[in-house]
Amino acid sequence: MEHRNEEGDEILMKLQAARSDLKSIIKQSIKINASYEKMDEKFQGMQESLTISSKRVAPLQSLSIANKALDTRINRAISPALSLLDSFKLAESLQRRLLEIASKLLPEKNINSRKRLRKLIKYVDCVDRLNEAINSIGEESEPAIQKLQEVVEFLSRTKATDHYRTERLRETLITLKALCETEVDSIRFDGLLDEALLNLQDEYEGLLQKLRHGNVGGVSAGEDGDEAVGDALGSPLEIEVLRKISETLAADDCLDICIDLFVKVRYRRAAKALMRLNPDYLKTYSPEEIDEMEWESLETAISLWMNHLELSVKTVLVSEKSLCNQVLGNIMEGLIWPECFIKIADKIMAVFFRFGEGVARSKKEPQKLFKLLDMFDSLEKLKPEFTKVFDGEPGADICSRFRELEKLLVHASTRVFWEFGLQIEGNQDGLPPPQDGSVPKLVRYAVNYLKNLSTESYSSPMAQVLRTEQLWKVGILAEPEKEQDLLKDAITNVMEAMQRNVESKKSRYKDKVLAHIFSMNTNWYIYMRTRNTELGKLMGDAYMKKRYRNVAEESAYLYQKQAWGSLVRLLEREETTMKSSKEGVGVRMEAFMDGFDEMWKKHRSSYKIVSDADLREQMKEATVRLVLPAYTEFYEANSSAFVKPYLPPESVESLLRQLFDGDDAKQGVLMERRMSVDRPRFGRDYRRSELDDQVDF
Repeated sequence: MEHRNEEGDEILMKLQAARSDLKSIIKQSIKINASYEKMDEKFQGMQESLTISSKRVAPLQSLSIANKALDTRINRAISPALSLLDSFKLAESLQRRLLEIASKLLPEKNINSRKRLRKLIKYVDCVDRLNEAINSIGEESEPAIQKLQEVVEFLSRTKATDHYRTERLRETLITLKALCETEVDSIRFDGLLDEALLNLQDEYEGLLQKLRHGNVGGVSAGEDGDEAVGDALGSPLEIEVLRKISETLAADDCLDICIDLFVKVRYRRAAKALMRLNPDYLKTYSPEEIDEMEWESLETAISLWMNHLELSVKTVLVSEKSLCNQVLGNIMEGLIWPECFIKIADKIMAVFFRFGEGVARSKKEPQKLFKLLDMFDSLEKLKPEFTKVFDGEPGADICSRFRELEKLLVHASTRVFWEFGLQIEGNQDGLPPPQDGSVPKLVRYAVNYLKNLSTESYSSPMAQVLRTEQLWKVGILAEPEKEQDLLKDAITNVMEAMQRNVESKKSRYKDKVLAHIFSMNTNWYIYMRTRNTELGKLMGDAYMKKRYRNVAEESAYLYQKQAWGSLVRLLEREETTMKSSKEGVGVRMEAFMDGFDEMWKKHRSSYKIVSDADLREQMKEATVRLVLPAYTEFYEANSSAFVKPYLPPESVESLLRQLFDGDDAKQGVLMERRMSVDRPRFGRDYRRSELDDQVDF
């Protein structure tokens, strides 16, 4: 019980303490509320004061904002005007500088020294700066005037300043506008800048004139006797001056003038350099005029044309192209200089093309083939360099004309060759077969012609020409023949045409002995002239032996039987109808001597063994071996029965040998013998049956 009372007292004490604390808190809260009320009253008073102050300050704020806006407008108008005035001052300063440099350049006008070139560079730089200053004036004048006009209008509208200041600013605006309208154009077009640009054009033309081609045609001095420039046109300093002048003229709307000057001067310089080669032949270019030229003159002209064309492309025009690139390469991102170069080169190349086309279109005479091939080969060798020099779209027309000239040469070369074969086969030389059985001129010409064509100098271009024409005919997708096979087939056709021509001439002989001599001479000539040559190697040894050597051997065999076989048979034949042996011997001997005399006279007057020492020697020995043994045997066996003296065997042998030695023996001139293990078998033992069967008396 007591315990419970103690707990209750303790709780009561805690409640009393809590009540006391609560009262204290309530009192404190009342005090705070009173403070808040006082502060609220103060804030309300301050707000009322601020409102009153704000109303009083508002006009001042508006005035401040207006002043700032006016200040901004004035600054925006004055800054461009001040910059414009600075540009005017700079332009004036540069004009004085330009006059100063010009006064130093004028006395040295005809002197091309490094010192003067450096002064000229300074002059060009000064012109560039003056141009920039004038451009700046032009660009800045309109904005400056516009800004000033806006300020004047603003001040007039807002009356932010007094009337006097506004009017003075308006007068300034009018003066500045008039200045820009008159002075800027005057400075640009009628002032010192215009004069400076004219001076630069003169300097530009003068410098271009002084850049001359050296070592053209072995001439190393200029036309006026001055020292010529080397293969590279101009020194680095001269190139720099020309480049700067070009860029300055282009920047000042003088690009057309710059290009015209460059093309005009450099074309003349390139043309004059080539004129030192004396290319008078280029004045003759029409096919009709070329046909009238003497062949020696045309040969010389074509050789000069090839050399001069190569020199023009590899030396003169290469230098001109490099100069164009160096001087005009920076203008319009490099789009101008290739066109300028083509303008310079076009007229020069047109002259060369014109002559080449005239030659290709002229008459298709056989001797022109080799010069046509020379021209074609020279173009083929020049093609890589030519394509490099005239690359790109600007040079497309020149490259196209180059290809057209090659096409003309291909057509002309093949046509000349095929017509040559037709002329041989058609016997269009207009001459009868040689009366003495010698080698006809047409055969000699044709053999030498084909030998020359088969040499290394002409076989390759001729094969290329034939292959090119075949590709044009069958198309590039077809399988073309090898160049060597094409050339061999083409020459084979001409050789066969020549063989048919020889057979045709042979058939026109009424004298069968003479026909065999002609065939022997001609075929032996063809074989020996082509043996161990490029032509012989191309045709093959087996082909040449079969076609010509064997035919020559057979003709020689038939000649001996036809010419001397009948005489030998007279001595060997038994005459059964003779009244007595002595009479028969005399008749046979008389018949032999008459036939021998007739044949000897024909050989001396009408028959001619070709002037080949080896052939004549072999024919001589073979004839002696055929006639002399039979005559000796008959003479020795029947000498006692002769009623009159006859030539002894030694005299017959001497006459036979003189017969084949001909005039050379009388004059003591013997051609060098070409000994060979491959001699035709002219010396043979003839049987009676062979003579009877093969010789028609």
